[in-house]
Order: sequence, then C-alpha cells, then structure tokens
Amino acid sequence: MHIDWSALGQVAVVSIGIAVGVVAIFALGVRALSQREIDIESGSSGTLPLTGALLCFAACAIVVLYSIYLIVPQLHQH
Repeated sequence: MHIDWSALGQVAVVSIGIAVGVVAIFALGVRALSQREIDIESGSSGTLPLTGALLCFAACAIVVLYSIYLIVPQLHQH
C-alpha cells in the first residue's frame, strides 16, 4: 500500500481552511443577528444586519450542500 503524503497533506490543509472559513462566516451571521436586535431596541429597522446575516447563512448552506455533492458519488454520476 502506497500513501501519497503530499496529497493527504493538501486535503488536510484545504479541509481545515474551509472548516475555519465556514465557522467564521457563520459567526459573522450570528453577530449580525445580534446587531439587528440592538438596532431594533434602539428604534432602527435592523434590515441591513438581517440581510447580512441571511447572506452569511446562505453562504454556509451553499458550502455544506456543495460538500455533500462532492462526497456522495450518486449525485454527480451521468
């Protein structure tokens, strides 16, 4: 059995990078929702933070769905 350590290292680095990125984007979405609550309490509409939060959560969902698409071979066979 031969292990291509270079390829394994690349996969590990990319996986960790994507995981950290998704967590950071999700955290920004949670922070935007928190800011929306603060804006609503102060009398503002809170539309901009809500839009930012929805964009962050949508980006996370897209990354997760694309990852599932790549992992499950039945989804991309012709």
